[in-house]
Amino acid sequence: MEEHIIIIGNGISGITCARHIRKNSNKRITVISGESPYFFSRTALMYVYMGHLKFEHTQPYEKWFWKKNKIELIHKYVTDINTNDNELIFEDKSTIRYDKLIIATGSKPNKFNWPGQNAKGVTGMYHKQDLDYIEKYAANSADCKRAVIVGGGLIGIELAEMLHSRNIPVTFLVREPSFWSNVLPKEESEMINREIREHHIDLRLNTNLKQINTDTSGKTNSITIAETSEQIVCNLVGLTTGVSPNINFIKNTNISTNKGILVNSFLETSVENIYAIGDCAELQNPTNNRKAIEAVWYTGRMMGETLAQTICGNKTAYKPGHWFNSAKFFNIEYQTYGWVSNQPKTHETHFYWEHETEKKCIRINYNKTTQEFIGINTLGIRMRHSFFEKILNEKKSVQYVLAHLADANFDPEFYTLYEKEIVAKFNKENSCTIQLKKKSWKRIFSKA
Repeated sequence: MEEHIIIIGNGISGITCARHIRKNSNKRITVISGESPYFFSRTALMYVYMGHLKFEHTQPYEKWFWKKNKIELIHKYVTDINTNDNELIFEDKSTIRYDKLIIATGSKPNKFNWPGQNAKGVTGMYHKQDLDYIEKYAANSADCKRAVIVGGGLIGIELAEMLHSRNIPVTFLVREPSFWSNVLPKEESEMINREIREHHIDLRLNTNLKQINTDTSGKTNSITIAETSEQIVCNLVGLTTGVSPNINFIKNTNISTNKGILVNSFLETSVENIYAIGDCAELQNPTNNRKAIEAVWYTGRMMGETLAQTICGNKTAYKPGHWFNSAKFFNIEYQTYGWVSNQPKTHETHFYWEHETEKKCIRINYNKTTQEFIGINTLGIRMRHSFFEKILNEKKSVQYVLAHLADANFDPEFYTLYEKEIVAKFNKENSCTIQLKKKSWKRIFSKA
């Protein structure tokens, strides 16, 4: 009888792992999820609410895909794991046995014990159920006179854009002095502040939530600000103060946890034949300045691919490589490659260029002594991932990066290019004579 692999969670981590196990073996695979019967693109949920997609369009695979590829699907919530008997217990008390177990249960929105946080009309924006909830309480501006979003991260600004698309007034509470200023340097953060306000969002900086107030039926009718005791009337409160690993159901097991499920470099937990991947996994020894928990789509995909190799007999360590990420702040696209802190470290220096009238900028971080390129932020200019992966691997200098900046650009044809202006500013500030090379990425990357 083939070994039975059970995966709890049908997000990008779990499904990537299932697909790659199937590519390399005939093992029995069962994927369990209480959230939805089928895998969907979590990052596309906002576009369903905004009317750009229907929910079925977020599902990359047809329903016949799973049977054809012999991947069993179970739509139930797991409530406990009996690790001694290799058994999962569902909320209806039924059970299922596994030979190897992969936990890929993702994240859940944070709550910080605010009074009223469990009231009707209070939600996060992470799960399919959250989208349904927002649709119920904020279908239009007639039903929802105002929404308040608490927390200034990437999920918060996505929710602001969603509600704005239906003309629902939004107040956005951000505890930092500027949007995402714990990640972005001052200039980039202030650019996003302007973008938010230009979309008529009531952005409140240095502002914390005190409590959520309700009517006699238990439904949200206002919030109170901590600093001023001001009350803001609203019908929906979005709690977007980050996420944390979704692991409550294993708290009574002997699987070792901290904030997440502790795993080694092979994504193995403290219990034999049990693994964890994606947002719920916490690396005990992260490498290359990476965080122990990274709730990022592409790291979940990479973990799924890596673990599938181990499950199929080719034991493989997880090596995420250089950090990169992307996001969208209303109309401004953001990318980062390598490392760019909001403040330069002692051995680092930043070069910053911003367009005089358009919302476009780049920031390059490099070693002030060796001139080695460390990382780049871009807002409003698309850059090529493969270029920076190659540059970081080869430890090229900042001068090399600037000279070949045309190779990095990934904006569509006929877009205005700014490489000459960027290089000219660097030359002026650093008394350099860097010459911009003509675009040659096709030749360069044919060798990569």
